[in-house]
Amino acid sequence: MTREIRIKNIPVGGSNPLVLIAGPCVIEGLDITLNIASALKEITASLSIPYIFKSSYDKANRSSLSSYRGPGLERGLEILQEVKKKLGIPILSDVHRFEEIESAAEVLDVLQIPAFLSRQTDFIIKVAEAGRTVNIKKGQFMSPYEAKNIIDKVISTGNHNVLVTERGFSFGYNNLVADMRSLVIMRDIGYPVVFDATHSVQLPGGLGTASDGQRQFVSYLSRAATAVGIDALFMEVHSQPDSALCDASNMIELDSLPLLLKQIKSIDKMVKSDTYKRA
Repeated sequence: MTREIRIKNIPVGGSNPLVLIAGPCVIEGLDITLNIASALKEITASLSIPYIFKSSYDKANRSSLSSYRGPGLERGLEILQEVKKKLGIPILSDVHRFEEIESAAEVLDVLQIPAFLSRQTDFIIKVAEAGRTVNIKKGQFMSPYEAKNIIDKVISTGNHNVLVTERGFSFGYNNLVADMRSLVIMRDIGYPVVFDATHSVQLPGGLGTASDGQRQFVSYLSRAATAVGIDALFMEVHSQPDSALCDASNMIELDSLPLLLKQIKSIDKMVKSDTYKRA
């Protein structure tokens, strides 16, 4: 069983029900961000699923110089603060630079370290010192056993509010593989584990100047990961994913979410029941 941490009023880990972390890949504007966040809050509330909103104010690791990155730190945090104020939900976003950490920590409940920065020791420690919950995306180039090294860097600061996220492992060119064994290995480290269902079906750089994706597999991997016994499910969701300005191919459509979440909730309840644990 993993350690229990709290994000605002939401317990994550231990034997608690699965938490959903979801939202559009990147902030595209105030209205669309609020609309998606409101819809996600309504859907999760109707199913009694704990919910954390996610969107990025800046995607600094895009494939191409011309790729849309978001509104930037200042305007992006203003929009996330508005979502937080109006909807009263916890907020997660990723930080890419030392200069962002202090401002981001004033708004965000969870500071996310992107996969490509998951071995940057000084950066990880500085993020952890901000005192917020830290969600670490395990790099596509790292084994699940190495996740302990990242967690150790965070907890060395005295901050034990840490999540570790599996987002697929690089296999050949422009492809990722989601290994369900990874989730078991990382949970044995003792901290809550998140499965990133939409980035796990990404095809990095698959379009040459942008990443491609296979959203048709998101539901299958989500159900499989939940059956393993994860603590939270991460997915990027959009009202019109094909028109999204970032990660269009692997984001899922908002309207498809309720049915999938009903299935996920049933699987999670079964996996965490005493009967299943004894089987």
